[in-house]
Amino acid sequence: MTQHEREVTAEPPEVQRHSARPETPASDPPVVPIFFVSDSTGISAEMLGKALLAQFPGVRFEPRLFPFISTVKEARKVVHILDAAADRPVTPLAFSTMAVAEIREEIQRTRCPLIDFFELHIARVESILGVPAMRAPARLHGLGDATTYNLRMSAVDYTIEHDDGQSLRALDRADVILLGPSRCGKTPTSMYLALQHGVFVANYPLVEEDFDDGDLPAPVRRFRDRCYGIITTPERLSQIRQERRPGSRYASREQCIYELRRVVAMLRSHRVPYTSSANKSVEEMATVIMQHLKRRDTL
Repeated sequence: MTQHEREVTAEPPEVQRHSARPETPASDPPVVPIFFVSDSTGISAEMLGKALLAQFPGVRFEPRLFPFISTVKEARKVVHILDAAADRPVTPLAFSTMAVAEIREEIQRTRCPLIDFFELHIARVESILGVPAMRAPARLHGLGDATTYNLRMSAVDYTIEHDDGQSLRALDRADVILLGPSRCGKTPTSMYLALQHGVFVANYPLVEEDFDDGDLPAPVRRFRDRCYGIITTPERLSQIRQERRPGSRYASREQCIYELRRVVAMLRSHRVPYTSSANKSVEEMATVIMQHLKRRDTL
């Protein structure tokens, strides 16, 4: 087990609402309007934009998404909204990933400050590759290669079936089996791995009965090399469980401490790598696990 797998890395500062100019602590600063404009789902514009905004944790933002802008007419309506925001006291900021030239040019007419991710880099890539880009909308999140798409959908089906220990069928097909106490973030991590990476994930929650002999649970014992643990902090686990079962023993801090201690002891005893979800986003969790799978598959 590597130190990286056990280390709890800090999650990028959450994008918060805030003002561009500091005010006295006694007053609430105005928020900065943020716009994400895309010819597709807007996932790329949001991902790239929020990665930049995360570097300004002292500023508060109010995001708004404009997806599937596919005509000049629709672009003009967006420009009208952006211009109206630009005329207000707090300067807004827009992020765009428009591929079609005429629609992108229309969006660029706005008085709102605009960061165009597509225009910033596409010409450079064309120059390096020596090939003109298609400049077609919705390429990033389209079907692309049908085989890859079908694999991802099969992974999603498998992961849904094997969520939270619901099915023990065909565990030998799992690329990874996530182990950990209930409410540690196994389900969202599983779904992200399946949908984004086509990974077949089985999610197996560890309960008190699994701690009796210190061995791995019988259903996953022969798949130890495919297991990966997810833990968190007692405080975080108790907080999440309180939202589901307030005031219960299940949600008590003492119970959370007990379960986490036993889980860590089990994982260490059987040399199962693990990481903590306490300060990681789902994307970070998935990346850590993907790196583990790549290392494992090269051994």
